[in-house]
Amino acid sequence: MAFVQFSKVSLAFGDRDILKEVSVNLSEGTKAALTGANGSGKSTLMKVMAGLIECDSGDRAVTKNCRIGYLPQSGIVHKGCTLLEEVDRAFHYGYELQKEMEQIGDSLATMSKDGNSLPLLERQAEIIAWLEESGWNRREVLARQTLEGLGFSKEDMTRSVEEFSGGWQMRIALAKALLEKPDILLLDEPTNYLDIEARNWLEKFLHDFSGGFLLVSHDRYFLDVTINEVYELFNGDLKRYPGNYTHYEKVRAVELETLMQRYEQQQEEINKLEDFIRRFGYKATKAAQAQERQKMLDKILAEKIEIPETLKKIRFSFPPAPHSGRLVLTLENINKSYINADKTEHQVLKDLGLVLENGDRLVVAGKNGAGKTTLLRIIAGEDSAYSGNLKLGSGVSIGYFSQDNAESMKGSMSMLEMLEAEAPLELIPKLRDMLGAFLFRGDDVYKSVDVLSGGEKSRLALLRLLLKPVNLLILDEPTNHLDMHSKDVLLNALKDFGGTVIFVSHDRGFIESLATRVLELTPCKFREFPGSYQYYMEQLEKESLGLDQDENLVSTVSKPVEQKVVSQGAKSYEEQKRLKAERRKLEKEEQRLMEEIAALEEKKAGLEEELSKPEVYSDGAKSKSIQEEIEKTEKLIEETSAKWEEISMQLE
Repeated sequence: MAFVQFSKVSLAFGDRDILKEVSVNLSEGTKAALTGANGSGKSTLMKVMAGLIECDSGDRAVTKNCRIGYLPQSGIVHKGCTLLEEVDRAFHYGYELQKEMEQIGDSLATMSKDGNSLPLLERQAEIIAWLEESGWNRREVLARQTLEGLGFSKEDMTRSVEEFSGGWQMRIALAKALLEKPDILLLDEPTNYLDIEARNWLEKFLHDFSGGFLLVSHDRYFLDVTINEVYELFNGDLKRYPGNYTHYEKVRAVELETLMQRYEQQQEEINKLEDFIRRFGYKATKAAQAQERQKMLDKILAEKIEIPETLKKIRFSFPPAPHSGRLVLTLENINKSYINADKTEHQVLKDLGLVLENGDRLVVAGKNGAGKTTLLRIIAGEDSAYSGNLKLGSGVSIGYFSQDNAESMKGSMSMLEMLEAEAPLELIPKLRDMLGAFLFRGDDVYKSVDVLSGGEKSRLALLRLLLKPVNLLILDEPTNHLDMHSKDVLLNALKDFGGTVIFVSHDRGFIESLATRVLELTPCKFREFPGSYQYYMEQLEKESLGLDQDENLVSTVSKPVEQKVVSQGAKSYEEQKRLKAERRKLEKEEQRLMEEIAALEEKKAGLEEELSKPEVYSDGAKSKSIQEEIEKTEKLIEETSAKWEEISMQLE
């Protein structure tokens, strides 16, 4: 079995420890996520695993012929060939084996009758088997299937790679990484540049992938359906959590409660010691005591407890939304066309109609090029070159966010100064927390707008918008450049928002948590699904299987809110009541089991710490007793985790 094993790997940049005696084993069948705060060293660890960065100490063991594929976050640009030619380079291993086959053939042809040909024939058979199993003879078909799965069209296949933008360049790199069929696949933010359709395709690919993979992603839904274990990197330490990402978050939240208690106790002790030293450090009569307190303080500071930024809970609310009428927006017969480079007309929207009511959370869904951004620009008043009628309701005020608007932001003011000048008075004391929630921490808040990167400008523009008193928010990809913690802060604020939201997003978990209606765009067509995004996906699945859809829930015209039916409308009231009671019972049991697992993990860690003491491990009887207790605890963890997984499956 192919594997990559790291034992006590350490790496430091200057005086900062990035990795501290990290141990991890990746093998065929591994389906793992790597998580941690921004700047914790996830990408660095990936590069160490890929063999691109040397570690300071520790061992990296790779089995013979184990092939590792690695996709970085960004920065890959392809040149000098067509799309298909570039992707064909992913099969370089097969080309090398073919060359070796030719050399074996030449050697066999020139070998004397007395020569030992058996090793060459065995190697030849091994290569033929690998080429057959890998799909080498179908490589062009596999390349086309992979590219189409990632969103490329048939017409794109012969286009020059220079014609593709940065996001599409990364899709090309992802296609190559997947087509290489490595034994171990390392993917750093593979979903950053993918729409939902491409993400769904990648989910299926990883589900069927026979090798092992480790991935970094800020898409909770994507992680939940692809992985079964999580590694968290925090302050240089790496800890493993079995289960999907949601399970990790729940277990980690329980751990954090205990950690917060210890943190607060430690902070109280630090304050007391610092206060004593400050008050009596210069008094001769108390000098000895002050020195003793200083030693105690130094010892505590050497083992200072840190709280992960990603697990600090920050909430904020929008300014109250101005009052508006029940009808927020009416669209009638909206048509929009573009003139292509060859002077032909390309129609994007045709006779689109929509009625939006106060409080709606409408997600606009559809493949790239279906007109999602175009529609948002029309509603926001950014594009007036269309035909049809657009009518805003009484008292409607619009706030619009897009990546393009964000990147055009300029100014020498610092971020903090800009927000202080624009925010309502009651929010000014919370601005630092808000900036922290959007990944601007410490001295970052004093950066001037002119020096910000595109991603930083995007986050700042989104935060500026959220501080304005509007009642119709139009958001085009608001979760780009946000980590999971920031997405949660934004999601909670949008759920509590007193106005109406129209948005486009490629983050399925975010959509499912927010959307109450779905508008699907396809070339020159549209359909409205009054209900959740999950319900919309159910209807698409029925459609793909040729089953009848619920006509009351799918339409090409808007319906008044009174006629809307929720996705569970077919269930009787009593059935819904019974299911809710059953779910509450299961959720309570799930929470109890998670707390039990966290307590057992803590007990195990305490026993292992005890076992590491010289006076214990040198005592045979004592160390044997503790080892038995550790094994017993591990068995309990395994049994309790199995129960949790069973409950979790029932909930799903």
